[in-house]
Amino acid sequence: MSEATKAHWDGVYKRRALNDVSWYQAAPTKSLELIHASGVGRDASIIDVGGGASFLVDRLLSEGYHDLTVLDISAEVLRKLRDRLGPSAEHVTLVQSDVTGFRPTRRYALWHDRAVFHFLVDHRDRARYVTVLKQALLPGGHLIIATFGPEGPERCSGLPVQRYAAESLAQTLGADFTPVESFFDVHHTPSGASQQFTFCRFRYEPRGAS
Repeated sequence: MSEATKAHWDGVYKRRALNDVSWYQAAPTKSLELIHASGVGRDASIIDVGGGASFLVDRLLSEGYHDLTVLDISAEVLRKLRDRLGPSAEHVTLVQSDVTGFRPTRRYALWHDRAVFHFLVDHRDRARYVTVLKQALLPGGHLIIATFGPEGPERCSGLPVQRYAAESLAQTLGADFTPVESFFDVHHTPSGASQQFTFCRFRYEPRGAS
């Protein structure tokens, strides 16, 4: 884990409320639509990567999903998530890790990532992410990923980002991930700015050993 990166995100979440960060969504509508479209059942194993500040896990719990994992690099935001969930936190596995160094001990039916992958501007970190992703997903599993689109911001939270269209994202992930659907969406931040996102759903269909 990069201590500098961890310190950066811990600092962000110590200084700012969850409803004040630019990526805040009261209702993660598009993510939920794609999860529903995947067809996974309420007992499916789902991991939300970088999901400490997201309210997606709250919504999934309310819909009856009960095999949920949230991974985040920030211990501070996971503490806030645990406090917010209260007794429901016992139904969610919280993992503090840099995703590029995550060592999954199980496989998941669905991997969700809204706004983590675009922070990986070094090609070596992107390659590590894809390696972890293949280790973590069940063959035939689903990947839902959202990044800044081609017209999205070039920086976020003081850090540079890599922007993607659906085609460039598919190329980066490689041939083991079959595109199913994609679309652009405009996210409105709490400060009133507009950010273009690319949302994609893929199916993991490994061609060889993963």
